Amino acid sequence: MTHSASEQAALERFRELLRIPTVSHADESHIDVAAFDRFIETVERLYPAVHRALEREIVAGHSLLYRWRGTDAGAEQPIVLMAHLDVVPVVADEWNHDPFGAELVGERAEAEIHARGAIDDKGSLVAILESVEQLVTEGRAPASDLYLAFGHNEETAGDGARAIVAILRERGVRPGLVLDEGGAVVDGVIPGVQVPTAMVGVAERGVMTLVLTAREAGGHASTPPALPATARLARAIDRVHRHPFPVRIAPPVRALFATVAPHAPQPLRWVFGHLGLTGPVLARIFPRLGPEMNAMVRTTAVTTQLSGAPGENVLATTARATLNIRLLTGDTVAAATARVRRVVGDPEVEIEVRHGSDPSPVSPWRGAAWRRISLAVASSLGREIVTTPYIQLGASDSRWFTEISENVYRFTPFHLTRSERDALHSHNERIRVDVWLRGIGFYRALIEG
Repeated sequence: MTHSASEQAALERFRELLRIPTVSHADESHIDVAAFDRFIETVERLYPAVHRALEREIVAGHSLLYRWRGTDAGAEQPIVLMAHLDVVPVVADEWNHDPFGAELVGERAEAEIHARGAIDDKGSLVAILESVEQLVTEGRAPASDLYLAFGHNEETAGDGARAIVAILRERGVRPGLVLDEGGAVVDGVIPGVQVPTAMVGVAERGVMTLVLTAREAGGHASTPPALPATARLARAIDRVHRHPFPVRIAPPVRALFATVAPHAPQPLRWVFGHLGLTGPVLARIFPRLGPEMNAMVRTTAVTTQLSGAPGENVLATTARATLNIRLLTGDTVAAATARVRRVVGDPEVEIEVRHGSDPSPVSPWRGAAWRRISLAVASSLGREIVTTPYIQLGASDSRWFTEISENVYRFTPFHLTRSERDALHSHNERIRVDVWLRGIGFYRALIEG
Protein backbone atom coordinates (compact mmCIF):
# COMPACT_ATOMS: atom_id res chain seq x y z
CA MET A 1 0.00 0.00 0.00
CA THR A 2 1.36 3.42 -0.97
CA HIS A 3 0.79 6.06 1.66
CA SER A 4 -0.32 9.57 0.84
CA ALA A 5 1.67 12.63 1.84
CA SER A 6 -0.71 13.33 4.72
CA GLU A 7 -0.35 9.74 5.97
CA GLN A 8 3.43 9.98 5.76
CA ALA A 9 3.31 13.21 7.77
CA ALA A 10 1.09 11.58 10.41
CA LEU A 11 3.49 8.68 10.61
CA GLU A 12 6.46 10.98 11.18
CA ARG A 13 4.62 12.79 13.98
CA PHE A 14 3.87 9.43 15.58
CA ARG A 15 7.51 8.37 15.37
CA GLU A 16 8.71 11.64 16.85
CA LEU A 17 6.52 11.18 19.92
CA LEU A 18 7.50 7.52 20.27
CA ARG A 19 11.14 8.58 20.52
CA ILE A 20 10.49 10.52 23.73
CA PRO A 21 11.11 8.09 26.64
CA THR A 22 8.17 8.91 28.90
CA VAL A 23 8.86 5.97 31.20
CA SER A 24 6.90 5.82 34.44
CA HIS A 25 8.22 4.27 37.66
CA ALA A 26 6.48 3.44 40.91
CA ASP A 27 9.40 5.18 42.60
CA GLU A 28 8.88 8.67 41.19
CA SER A 29 12.47 9.67 41.98
CA HIS A 30 13.48 7.55 38.97
CA ILE A 31 11.21 9.41 36.52
CA ASP A 32 12.79 11.58 33.85
CA VAL A 33 10.51 14.57 34.31
CA ALA A 34 12.19 16.40 31.42
CA ALA A 35 10.98 13.71 29.02
CA PHE A 36 7.37 14.31 30.05
CA ASP A 37 7.85 18.08 29.69
CA ARG A 38 9.30 17.53 26.22
CA PHE A 39 6.42 15.27 25.25
CA ILE A 40 3.83 17.91 26.15
CA GLU A 41 5.78 20.63 24.33
CA THR A 42 6.13 18.42 21.26
CA VAL A 43 2.41 17.60 21.17
CA GLU A 44 1.65 21.32 21.22
CA ARG A 45 4.08 21.97 18.36
CA LEU A 46 2.94 19.04 16.20
CA TYR A 47 -0.80 19.69 16.56
CA PRO A 48 -1.38 23.43 16.19
CA ALA A 49 -5.02 23.11 15.09
CA VAL A 50 -5.86 21.06 18.17
CA HIS A 51 -4.32 23.69 20.41
CA ARG A 52 -6.04 26.49 18.54
CA ALA A 53 -9.55 25.03 18.77
CA LEU A 54 -9.48 23.10 22.05
CA GLU A 55 -8.97 24.31 25.62
CA ARG A 56 -6.10 22.56 27.38
CA GLU A 57 -5.29 22.06 31.04
CA ILE A 58 -2.26 20.37 32.54
CA VAL A 59 -3.43 18.29 35.51
CA ALA A 60 -1.45 16.69 38.35
CA GLY A 61 1.86 17.71 36.83
CA HIS A 62 1.77 16.10 33.37
CA SER A 63 -1.70 14.74 32.58
CA LEU A 64 -3.58 16.54 29.81
CA LEU A 65 -7.25 17.46 29.65
CA TYR A 66 -8.64 19.01 26.46
CA ARG A 67 -12.14 20.31 25.85
CA TRP A 68 -13.59 20.79 22.38
CA ARG A 69 -16.81 22.71 22.83
CA GLY A 70 -19.74 21.32 20.88
CA THR A 71 -21.76 23.40 18.45
CA ASP A 72 -25.17 22.40 19.88
CA ALA A 73 -25.88 23.58 23.41
CA GLY A 74 -28.76 21.13 23.65
CA ALA A 75 -26.79 18.15 22.35
CA GLU A 76 -26.39 14.83 24.10
CA GLN A 77 -23.89 14.19 26.89
CA PRO A 78 -20.22 14.76 26.08
CA ILE A 79 -17.75 12.13 24.90
CA VAL A 80 -14.40 11.42 26.55
CA LEU A 81 -11.56 9.82 24.59
CA MET A 82 -8.78 8.51 26.82
CA ALA A 83 -5.18 7.44 26.43
CA HIS A 84 -1.99 7.69 28.45
CA LEU A 85 1.39 9.11 27.55
CA ASP A 86 3.55 7.05 29.91
CA VAL A 87 5.14 3.71 29.02
CA VAL A 88 6.67 0.86 30.99
CA PRO A 89 10.45 0.46 31.37
CA VAL A 90 12.49 -1.51 28.86
CA VAL A 91 15.40 -3.93 28.94
CA ALA A 92 17.10 -2.68 25.79
CA ASP A 93 19.26 -5.78 25.30
CA GLU A 94 16.14 -7.91 24.77
CA TRP A 95 14.95 -5.81 21.80
CA ASN A 96 15.80 -6.39 18.16
CA HIS A 97 15.61 -2.64 17.56
CA ASP A 98 16.14 0.47 19.66
CA PRO A 99 13.02 0.62 21.89
CA PHE A 100 12.97 4.40 21.56
CA GLY A 101 14.20 4.59 17.98
CA ALA A 102 10.74 4.21 16.40
CA GLU A 103 12.38 2.36 13.52
CA LEU A 104 10.42 1.48 10.41
CA VAL A 105 10.91 -2.20 9.62
CA GLY A 106 9.65 -3.93 6.46
CA GLU A 107 7.90 -2.57 3.41
CA ARG A 108 4.39 -1.98 2.10
CA ALA A 109 1.74 -3.99 4.00
CA GLU A 110 4.43 -5.52 6.21
CA ALA A 111 5.85 -2.19 7.36
CA GLU A 112 6.00 -1.92 11.16
CA ILE A 113 7.07 0.65 13.72
CA HIS A 114 9.09 -0.88 16.54
CA ALA A 115 8.98 1.17 19.74
CA ARG A 116 7.92 1.08 23.35
CA GLY A 117 4.44 2.59 23.42
CA ALA A 118 3.65 1.80 19.77
CA ILE A 119 0.47 0.11 20.99
CA ASP A 120 0.42 0.78 24.73
CA ASP A 121 -0.60 3.53 24.56
CA LYS A 122 0.88 6.22 22.34
CA GLY A 123 -0.65 4.45 19.38
CA SER A 124 -4.12 5.46 20.56
CA LEU A 125 -3.06 8.84 21.93
CA VAL A 126 -1.50 9.99 18.65
CA ALA A 127 -4.32 8.49 16.55
CA ILE A 128 -6.82 10.53 18.60
CA LEU A 129 -4.78 13.71 18.09
CA GLU A 130 -4.48 13.02 14.36
CA SER A 131 -8.25 12.59 14.00
CA VAL A 132 -9.01 15.80 15.88
CA GLU A 133 -6.34 17.74 13.96
CA GLN A 134 -7.92 16.60 10.68
CA LEU A 135 -11.42 17.58 11.72
CA VAL A 136 -10.41 21.00 13.03
CA THR A 137 -8.39 21.72 9.88
CA GLU A 138 -11.45 20.84 7.77
CA GLY A 139 -13.59 23.25 9.76
CA ARG A 140 -15.65 20.52 11.42
CA ALA A 141 -16.72 20.40 15.06
CA PRO A 142 -18.68 17.94 17.20
CA ALA A 143 -22.28 18.63 18.18
CA SER A 144 -21.64 17.77 21.83
CA ASP A 145 -18.55 18.55 23.88
CA LEU A 146 -15.56 16.29 23.33
CA TYR A 147 -12.93 15.79 26.02
CA LEU A 148 -9.50 14.26 25.53
CA ALA A 149 -8.11 12.83 28.78
CA PHE A 150 -4.48 11.77 28.62
CA GLY A 151 -3.05 10.46 31.89
CA HIS A 152 0.67 10.52 32.60
CA ASN A 153 1.03 7.69 35.14
CA GLU A 154 -1.43 4.97 34.14
CA GLU A 155 1.23 2.27 34.21
CA THR A 156 1.82 2.86 37.92
CA ALA A 157 -1.86 3.37 38.83
CA GLY A 158 -1.01 6.98 39.57
CA ASP A 159 -3.08 10.07 40.26
CA GLY A 160 -3.37 11.64 36.79
CA ALA A 161 -6.68 10.15 35.63
CA ARG A 162 -8.19 10.39 39.10
CA ALA A 163 -7.35 14.10 39.19
CA ILE A 164 -9.01 14.59 35.79
CA VAL A 165 -12.15 12.80 37.02
CA ALA A 166 -12.22 15.00 40.12
CA ILE A 167 -12.14 18.12 37.92
CA LEU A 168 -14.92 16.87 35.65
CA ARG A 169 -17.06 15.79 38.59
CA GLU A 170 -16.66 19.19 40.24
CA ARG A 171 -17.81 20.84 37.00
CA GLY A 172 -20.85 18.58 36.74
CA VAL A 173 -19.66 16.79 33.60
CA ARG A 174 -21.48 13.48 33.07
CA PRO A 175 -20.12 11.85 29.91
CA GLY A 176 -22.47 9.81 27.75
CA LEU A 177 -19.53 7.80 26.42
CA VAL A 178 -16.00 7.21 27.71
CA LEU A 179 -13.55 5.19 25.61
CA ASP A 180 -10.13 4.10 26.82
CA GLU A 181 -7.55 1.54 25.70
CA GLY A 182 -8.55 -2.09 26.00
CA GLY A 183 -9.47 -4.95 23.73
CA ALA A 184 -8.50 -4.92 20.06
CA VAL A 185 -9.66 -6.43 16.79
CA VAL A 186 -8.48 -10.03 16.99
CA ASP A 187 -8.71 -13.31 15.10
CA GLY A 188 -9.22 -16.80 16.49
CA VAL A 189 -9.56 -15.88 20.15
CA ILE A 190 -12.97 -17.55 20.48
CA PRO A 191 -12.82 -21.27 19.63
CA GLY A 192 -14.43 -22.00 16.28
CA VAL A 193 -15.12 -18.35 15.40
CA GLN A 194 -13.29 -17.37 12.23
CA VAL A 195 -14.58 -13.81 11.74
CA PRO A 196 -12.51 -11.01 13.27
CA THR A 197 -13.95 -9.69 16.52
CA ALA A 198 -13.69 -6.21 18.03
CA MET A 199 -13.37 -6.96 21.73
CA VAL A 200 -14.83 -3.99 23.61
CA GLY A 201 -14.37 -4.14 27.35
CA VAL A 202 -17.58 -3.36 29.23
CA ALA A 203 -15.98 -4.01 32.61
CA GLU A 204 -12.57 -4.48 34.21
CA ARG A 205 -11.46 -7.10 36.64
CA GLY A 206 -10.54 -5.84 40.08
CA VAL A 207 -6.90 -5.70 41.16
CA MET A 208 -5.49 -6.53 44.56
CA THR A 209 -2.19 -7.44 46.17
CA LEU A 210 -1.93 -9.82 49.11
CA VAL A 211 1.28 -10.19 51.12
CA LEU A 212 1.86 -13.57 52.76
CA THR A 213 4.39 -13.52 55.60
CA ALA A 214 5.89 -16.38 57.63
CA ARG A 215 8.19 -15.68 60.59
CA GLU A 216 10.63 -17.60 62.81
CA ALA A 217 13.39 -16.96 65.32
CA GLY A 218 16.17 -17.25 62.75
CA GLY A 219 19.70 -18.51 63.29
CA HIS A 220 22.35 -20.38 61.36
CA ALA A 221 21.34 -22.37 58.31
CA SER A 222 23.34 -25.37 59.61
CA THR A 223 20.67 -26.09 62.23
CA PRO A 224 17.27 -25.48 60.57
CA PRO A 225 14.00 -26.13 62.40
CA ALA A 226 11.52 -28.74 61.21
CA LEU A 227 9.44 -26.15 59.33
CA PRO A 228 11.47 -23.04 58.48
CA ALA A 229 9.66 -19.84 57.57
CA THR A 230 10.59 -20.34 53.91
CA ALA A 231 9.09 -23.86 53.84
CA ARG A 232 5.95 -22.67 55.61
CA LEU A 233 5.60 -19.89 53.06
CA ALA A 234 6.27 -22.28 50.16
CA ARG A 235 3.54 -24.59 51.44
CA ALA A 236 1.10 -21.68 51.56
CA ILE A 237 2.00 -20.65 47.99
CA ASP A 238 1.58 -24.21 46.77
CA ARG A 239 -1.85 -24.46 48.37
CA VAL A 240 -2.99 -21.28 46.64
CA HIS A 241 -1.66 -22.58 43.34
CA ARG A 242 -3.29 -26.01 43.68
CA HIS A 243 -6.67 -24.56 44.68
CA PRO A 244 -7.53 -21.92 42.05
CA PHE A 245 -10.63 -19.79 42.33
CA PRO A 246 -13.79 -21.46 41.01
CA VAL A 247 -14.84 -20.98 37.40
CA ARG A 248 -18.04 -19.27 36.31
CA ILE A 249 -19.36 -17.34 33.34
CA ALA A 250 -20.05 -13.70 34.23
CA PRO A 251 -22.76 -11.75 32.34
CA PRO A 252 -20.35 -9.93 29.94
CA VAL A 253 -18.82 -13.28 28.95
CA ARG A 254 -22.29 -14.71 28.37
CA ALA A 255 -23.00 -11.73 26.13
CA LEU A 256 -19.75 -12.30 24.24
CA PHE A 257 -20.69 -15.86 23.33
CA ALA A 258 -24.27 -14.93 22.49
CA THR A 259 -22.89 -12.30 20.08
CA VAL A 260 -20.46 -14.60 18.29
CA ALA A 261 -22.75 -17.68 18.30
CA PRO A 262 -24.23 -16.92 14.82
CA HIS A 263 -20.68 -16.85 13.41
CA ALA A 264 -19.63 -20.23 14.83
CA PRO A 265 -20.10 -23.58 13.08
CA GLN A 266 -22.39 -26.22 14.49
CA PRO A 267 -22.40 -27.65 17.10
CA LEU A 268 -20.54 -24.69 18.66
CA ARG A 269 -23.25 -22.34 17.44
CA TRP A 270 -25.80 -24.20 19.54
CA VAL A 271 -23.41 -24.53 22.50
CA PHE A 272 -22.61 -20.78 22.56
CA GLY A 273 -26.24 -19.86 22.05
CA HIS A 274 -27.52 -21.96 24.97
CA LEU A 275 -25.16 -21.08 27.82
CA GLY A 276 -27.98 -21.56 30.29
CA LEU A 277 -27.51 -25.26 29.62
CA THR A 278 -23.90 -25.49 28.48
CA GLY A 279 -22.28 -22.75 30.60
CA PRO A 280 -21.12 -24.90 33.54
CA VAL A 281 -19.38 -27.35 31.22
CA LEU A 282 -17.79 -24.62 29.10
CA ALA A 283 -16.52 -22.83 32.18
CA ARG A 284 -14.58 -25.96 33.14
CA ILE A 285 -13.18 -26.38 29.62
CA PHE A 286 -12.06 -22.79 28.99
CA PRO A 287 -9.12 -22.75 31.44
CA ARG A 288 -7.50 -25.52 29.38
CA LEU A 289 -7.57 -23.35 26.26
CA GLY A 290 -4.92 -20.91 27.46
CA PRO A 291 -4.28 -18.08 29.92
CA GLU A 292 -6.65 -15.58 28.27
CA MET A 293 -9.63 -17.95 28.32
CA ASN A 294 -8.79 -18.98 31.90
CA ALA A 295 -8.78 -15.33 32.99
CA MET A 296 -12.20 -14.77 31.42
CA VAL A 297 -13.92 -17.32 33.66
CA ARG A 298 -12.24 -17.03 37.06
CA THR A 299 -10.46 -14.80 39.50
CA THR A 300 -6.74 -15.47 39.07
CA ALA A 301 -3.97 -15.42 41.66
CA VAL A 302 -0.25 -15.67 41.01
CA THR A 303 2.86 -15.24 43.16
CA THR A 304 4.97 -12.46 41.68
CA GLN A 305 7.59 -11.64 44.35
CA LEU A 306 9.48 -13.63 46.99
CA SER A 307 11.90 -12.58 49.71
CA GLY A 308 13.71 -14.44 52.48
CA ALA A 309 17.00 -14.30 54.31
CA PRO A 310 19.65 -11.66 53.56
CA GLY A 311 22.39 -14.31 53.24
CA GLU A 312 22.71 -17.79 51.82
CA ASN A 313 23.74 -19.35 55.17
CA VAL A 314 21.19 -17.51 57.32
CA LEU A 315 17.73 -18.66 58.32
CA ALA A 316 15.05 -16.23 57.26
CA THR A 317 13.39 -14.56 60.22
CA THR A 318 10.78 -13.26 57.77
CA ALA A 319 9.78 -14.86 54.47
CA ARG A 320 7.34 -12.98 52.24
CA ALA A 321 5.43 -13.59 49.06
CA THR A 322 3.39 -11.16 47.02
CA LEU A 323 0.22 -12.44 45.37
CA ASN A 324 -1.27 -10.51 42.46
CA ILE A 325 -4.99 -11.24 42.26
CA ARG A 326 -7.33 -10.17 39.45
CA LEU A 327 -10.97 -10.28 40.49
CA LEU A 328 -13.63 -11.49 38.10
CA THR A 329 -16.83 -9.45 37.89
CA GLY A 330 -18.93 -10.38 40.92
CA ASP A 331 -16.00 -11.11 43.26
CA THR A 332 -14.70 -8.71 45.91
CA VAL A 333 -11.46 -7.93 47.70
CA ALA A 334 -12.94 -9.07 51.02
CA ALA A 335 -14.23 -12.38 49.64
CA ALA A 336 -10.98 -13.16 47.82
CA THR A 337 -8.93 -12.44 50.94
CA ALA A 338 -11.14 -14.72 53.02
CA ARG A 339 -10.82 -17.51 50.44
CA VAL A 340 -7.01 -17.30 50.33
CA ARG A 341 -6.95 -17.45 54.12
CA ARG A 342 -9.10 -20.62 54.08
CA VAL A 343 -6.98 -22.23 51.36
CA VAL A 344 -3.69 -21.47 53.11
CA GLY A 345 -5.15 -22.90 56.32
CA ASP A 346 -2.22 -21.83 58.48
CA PRO A 347 -2.70 -19.21 61.20
CA GLU A 348 1.09 -18.80 61.35
CA VAL A 349 1.06 -17.27 57.87
CA GLU A 350 0.03 -13.63 58.04
CA ILE A 351 -2.13 -12.40 55.17
CA GLU A 352 -2.31 -8.67 54.55
CA VAL A 353 -4.11 -6.68 51.85
CA ARG A 354 -1.51 -4.23 50.59
CA HIS A 355 -4.02 -2.58 48.24
CA GLY A 356 -7.09 -3.58 46.33
CA SER A 357 -10.01 -2.42 44.25
CA ASP A 358 -13.16 -4.33 43.41
CA PRO A 359 -14.13 -5.01 39.78
CA SER A 360 -15.59 -2.06 37.89
CA PRO A 361 -19.30 -1.66 37.27
CA VAL A 362 -20.52 -3.27 34.04
CA SER A 363 -21.40 -0.87 31.23
CA PRO A 364 -24.32 -1.74 28.93
CA TRP A 365 -23.76 -3.45 25.59
CA ARG A 366 -26.93 -1.93 24.21
CA GLY A 367 -28.02 1.67 23.72
CA ALA A 368 -26.72 4.77 21.97
CA ALA A 369 -23.13 4.66 23.26
CA TRP A 370 -22.65 1.02 22.29
CA ARG A 371 -24.18 1.58 18.84
CA ARG A 372 -21.86 4.51 18.27
CA ILE A 373 -18.80 2.34 18.90
CA SER A 374 -20.15 -0.52 16.77
CA LEU A 375 -20.90 1.78 13.84
CA ALA A 376 -17.45 3.36 14.04
CA VAL A 377 -15.86 -0.11 13.96
CA ALA A 378 -17.91 -1.15 10.92
CA SER A 379 -17.39 2.05 8.94
CA SER A 380 -13.66 2.46 9.57
CA LEU A 381 -12.19 -0.98 10.32
CA GLY A 382 -14.40 -3.35 8.33
CA ARG A 383 -18.03 -4.37 8.10
CA GLU A 384 -17.08 -8.01 8.50
CA ILE A 385 -15.86 -7.33 12.05
CA VAL A 386 -18.20 -8.42 14.85
CA THR A 387 -18.23 -6.00 17.78
CA THR A 388 -18.69 -7.88 21.03
CA PRO A 389 -18.58 -7.12 24.77
CA TYR A 390 -16.04 -8.78 27.01
CA ILE A 391 -14.35 -8.37 30.39
CA GLN A 392 -11.12 -6.40 30.21
CA LEU A 393 -8.45 -8.65 31.70
CA GLY A 394 -6.05 -5.87 32.71
CA ALA A 395 -6.62 -2.60 34.53
CA SER A 396 -6.75 0.86 32.97
CA ASP A 397 -7.38 4.47 33.95
CA SER A 398 -10.97 4.10 32.72
CA ARG A 399 -12.04 2.59 36.05
CA TRP A 400 -11.91 6.04 37.64
CA PHE A 401 -14.40 7.36 35.08
CA THR A 402 -17.08 4.95 36.24
CA GLU A 403 -17.68 7.49 39.02
CA ILE A 404 -19.09 9.98 36.51
CA SER A 405 -20.38 7.83 33.64
CA GLU A 406 -22.39 4.65 33.19
CA ASN A 407 -20.99 4.12 29.69
CA VAL A 408 -17.29 3.39 30.07
CA TYR A 409 -15.69 1.19 27.41
CA ARG A 410 -12.22 -0.13 26.68
CA PHE A 411 -11.16 -0.66 23.07
CA THR A 412 -7.98 -0.07 21.11
CA PRO A 413 -8.91 0.26 17.40
CA PHE A 414 -6.06 -1.81 16.02
CA HIS A 415 -6.20 -5.25 14.37
CA LEU A 416 -3.53 -7.11 16.33
CA THR A 417 -1.99 -10.54 15.94
CA ARG A 418 -1.29 -12.76 18.92
CA SER A 419 2.44 -12.02 18.75
CA GLU A 420 1.76 -8.28 18.70
CA ARG A 421 -0.44 -8.60 21.78
CA ASP A 422 2.19 -10.71 23.52
CA ALA A 423 4.78 -7.94 23.01
CA LEU A 424 2.84 -5.49 25.21
CA HIS A 425 4.89 -4.81 28.36
CA SER A 426 7.54 -7.07 26.84
CA HIS A 427 10.29 -6.63 24.26
CA ASN A 428 9.81 -5.86 20.56
CA GLU A 429 6.55 -3.94 20.95
CA ARG A 430 5.44 -2.88 17.48
CA ILE A 431 2.49 -1.91 15.31
CA ARG A 432 1.89 -2.27 11.60
CA VAL A 433 1.73 1.09 9.84
CA ASP A 434 -1.50 0.36 7.94
CA VAL A 435 -3.17 -0.89 11.13
CA TRP A 436 -2.27 2.31 12.96
CA LEU A 437 -3.49 4.53 10.13
CA ARG A 438 -6.87 2.77 10.12
CA GLY A 439 -7.12 3.51 13.84
CA ILE A 440 -7.14 7.24 13.04
CA GLY A 441 -10.20 6.64 10.90
CA PHE A 442 -11.94 4.88 13.77
CA TYR A 443 -11.56 7.84 16.13
CA ARG A 444 -12.70 10.21 13.41
CA ALA A 445 -15.80 8.10 12.77
CA LEU A 446 -16.53 7.93 16.50
CA ILE A 447 -16.28 11.70 16.91
CA GLU A 448 -18.46 12.40 13.88
CA GLY A 449 -21.03 9.92 15.18
